[in-house]
Amino acid sequence: MPREALAFWVREPCVGEIRPVSLPDPSPSDVLVKTLHSAVSRGTEALVFRGGVPASQYAAMRAPFQDGDFPGPVKYGYLNVGVVESGPSQLQDRTVFCLYPHQTRYVVPASSVVVVPDDVPPARAVLAGTLETAVNALWDAAPLVGDRVTVVGAGMVGCCVARLLARFPGADVTLVDVDADRAKIAATLGVDFALPSDAAGGRDLVVHTSATSAGLQQSLDLLAPEGTVIDLSWYGDRDVTLSLGGAFHSSRLSIRASQVGVVAPARRATRTTSDRLALALDLLRDPAFDALLTGASRFEELPDVMARLANGSLPALCHSITYGTTTNRITNDRG
Repeated sequence: MPREALAFWVREPCVGEIRPVSLPDPSPSDVLVKTLHSAVSRGTEALVFRGGVPASQYAAMRAPFQDGDFPGPVKYGYLNVGVVESGPSQLQDRTVFCLYPHQTRYVVPASSVVVVPDDVPPARAVLAGTLETAVNALWDAAPLVGDRVTVVGAGMVGCCVARLLARFPGADVTLVDVDADRAKIAATLGVDFALPSDAAGGRDLVVHTSATSAGLQQSLDLLAPEGTVIDLSWYGDRDVTLSLGGAFHSSRLSIRASQVGVVAPARRATRTTSDRLALALDLLRDPAFDALLTGASRFEELPDVMARLANGSLPALCHSITYGTTTNRITNDRG
């Protein structure tokens, strides 16, 4: 079997590099996966790349298969689709999703991969981890039939939440973003679009994903009395400032955090994280999610690509990384 692979590491804040890594010998219950596609979870990975994870959150922010420690050197990422080259017979040659960083090949327990449905293209399947976050958020939010819902922030997570809400019976869904070009994506997702200055108030529920103080403030301002903001944003080491002297108390407004590290309380007794991820992959049969795939680069370009994504010079929703014959060429000098 191949004994080495190539992986993307953040050597230090704002500096990325490709490194050789040694692969362990797989046990009978492991799989060896050759990566086909990975994707950059732009908000979180850009924050990691910039060294913006607070020291108090180093343990909480660890990815499932992270190597190294914040702020670096660290191998970080969790959107990976590949093909099983060896492992249990039921997984042999199957396309799978795994919460693994950007690496050409890797060995993980077979229980850590989920088979991608045959009718979900591998390039789209990289969205599974993000859509899983959206599923968990809606389990937390528990929208009702006919609710008026706004999603503030048209990034990867916000767009995934909006698409799921678009399929909810009777829901009136608006996606809000400062970038007017996101109106085209909103139309593809089947929801309305508004710039912040044009967003309508009186909303039963607002899902906030912009990771900005202004976005969270507007989310509160858009609520109807006794409405709730579900906050999915990760702010890192940035301060968040809110004005709570207006309707926050008199209208009994609420802010609730949602995050994907554990299954939402409403489903924790009946769903596992594997169940949740399998559901996300099933939902990716919907071709509307292709609108989120806004660019692609080769694996060997990732150090430059990550720097550009982090500084904003490369705009993207979901930026995919492709692995061809060059990047999957592995040395096997030990066996």
